[in-house]
Amino acid sequence: MSAADQDTFVLRLERWWEDLVAGLAGAYPHHDVDALAVRLVELAARAYTERDPELRHLDQRRVLRPDWLQQPSMFGYACYTERFAGSLRGVADRLGYLKELGVGYLHLMPLLQPREGDNDGGYAVQDYRTVRPDLGTVDELRELTRVLRGEGISLVLDLVLNHVAREHEWAARARAGEERYREYFHVFPDRELPDAYERTLPEVFPDFAPGNFTWDDELQAWVWTTFNEWQWDVNWSNPEVLVEYADIILFLANLGVEVLRLDAIAFTWKRLGTSCQNQPEVHALTQALRAVARIACPATVFKAEAIVGPRDLVQYLGLGTHAGRVSDLAYHNSLMVQVWSMLAAGNTVLARHALEALPATPPSGTWICYVRCHDDIGWAIDDADARAVGLDGFAHRRFLSDWYSGSFPGSWARGLVFQHNPATGDKRISGTAASLTGLADAVTAGAQNTALARVFLAHAVVAGWGGIPVVWSGDELALPNDPAWAGEPGHEDDNRWAHRPRLDSGRVADRADLRTTAGKVFQGLAHLARVRAGLPQLHAAADSTVLLDTDDGVLATVRRHPSGPLVGVYNVTDSWRPFPFARFAEAGITNPVNALGAHAVDGGDDGQVLLGPYAAWWVVDADA
Repeated sequence: MSAADQDTFVLRLERWWEDLVAGLAGAYPHHDVDALAVRLVELAARAYTERDPELRHLDQRRVLRPDWLQQPSMFGYACYTERFAGSLRGVADRLGYLKELGVGYLHLMPLLQPREGDNDGGYAVQDYRTVRPDLGTVDELRELTRVLRGEGISLVLDLVLNHVAREHEWAARARAGEERYREYFHVFPDRELPDAYERTLPEVFPDFAPGNFTWDDELQAWVWTTFNEWQWDVNWSNPEVLVEYADIILFLANLGVEVLRLDAIAFTWKRLGTSCQNQPEVHALTQALRAVARIACPATVFKAEAIVGPRDLVQYLGLGTHAGRVSDLAYHNSLMVQVWSMLAAGNTVLARHALEALPATPPSGTWICYVRCHDDIGWAIDDADARAVGLDGFAHRRFLSDWYSGSFPGSWARGLVFQHNPATGDKRISGTAASLTGLADAVTAGAQNTALARVFLAHAVVAGWGGIPVVWSGDELALPNDPAWAGEPGHEDDNRWAHRPRLDSGRVADRADLRTTAGKVFQGLAHLARVRAGLPQLHAAADSTVLLDTDDGVLATVRRHPSGPLVGVYNVTDSWRPFPFARFAEAGITNPVNALGAHAVDGGDDGQVLLGPYAAWWVVDADA
């Protein structure tokens, strides 16, 4: 290193050394923590010296503006590379499309080399350092990140932490008898311990992957397989596994990946007698990995893929000693579930209670907010939240499943049932936003307009909550469920592929034509992104609270920022609903205007503002 580089590296080391050591001590109290920390710093030093000058410049910019992810201009898009544009080069060719939508955050779903055949949508990784040949090469990925940076778009990639494919080199060497690599996995000679663990373990895919352990003939042992028999859980209690993943993180960061989605992070630490999710060591491990990344490549941040209960969720952004030291982003799964719950029930009482009960996020933490993602929708309705508002949690979850599968009387939704478990009653749902809101099957102009309003309302709630709103590919064009989803090899038993449609050039071309449904939705979401970018109140660090005493059909939120407040008002019903005009003044808004509609907000003679069916308003002070 040059003298200047040494100085920079030492300053970073001084800043994050304590975080690194504390994280390692939390996970490995019986190991030589200092020696392990030095090994990790050596990895960071090597990665730092190899880092491209353009990426080093980005590091400096991000250190000087640590809230870059929290800016209201951040608007996200998530897709499978091949279904969005065919290849990595195709993605570069569609940058104009992304810019029109307002995208500054692009999540390309798993594109590292998976196992052949069924691979859980790419989450059974065979090689973390190779790109799928049909999508491109590592050099083409590096070039894409460079082009994206030039357009102000940050690339997000998945890093699967909990497991690798059975065909991964580590697993192959374990099957070959190498003891070092057997210790990378949870291996059991008989069923005694697996049976003991199973007593408290849930099943992720009960239909096609029951149980959590698989006998392997080559290994001559049982191996832990939470998700599928060909996805082997790695043993994070072995610090050598941590070192391996730290090196992988630095490799991907030096390709120009700016956000790493830590997939299945909640499952990484195993403890007998528990669900083996959300264990304290998960956060200690994340803190250690984040410290290594901060030392070598501070422009790279972490996103926790933790689809867990509301009470566990905020921990992934950091609470207590881990505050500001773990993931920078986490999925707001509760918000997504409550949006769909409000639309089906036409009622906000449960959502108000559940969302208000969530702990505040740390100042540096930011939500990923979304209407829908690549996965199915599991109805994560907390029983305690349901009881608090007079509902039965089981019955409400069953209602939501029936509503969104279209089997409930009067439902406009046309989703597909995914993973029905008769023993527990759990019944998850697949479907695009257009199919779940009734837009895909709307025949009359009136039904179409009503469904369009539902689509905009759902996205407005998400975009107005704070954090980074992310649109799932195809939803911006109102694509319906793909009727041919089962036609591709490996997809026939997984109807989630119905809501992972391919973007054909004809529908993409319709995005500018307001005579088409695709054009109306695309331009509507682009409008949300533009308005959002101009509202400092939607900086992710701003406080957000839910107003509890409103009409049962109205969700109202207040965001407070030094530039002034913002009141989000959302009518989740198909009828007109009142909202007290005085609530704007109480929030500090003296001259209210709806930023989404660019119109002044006036109260009637009775002091009420009337909200049209499925109306969505972001109200700010015109004088601010």
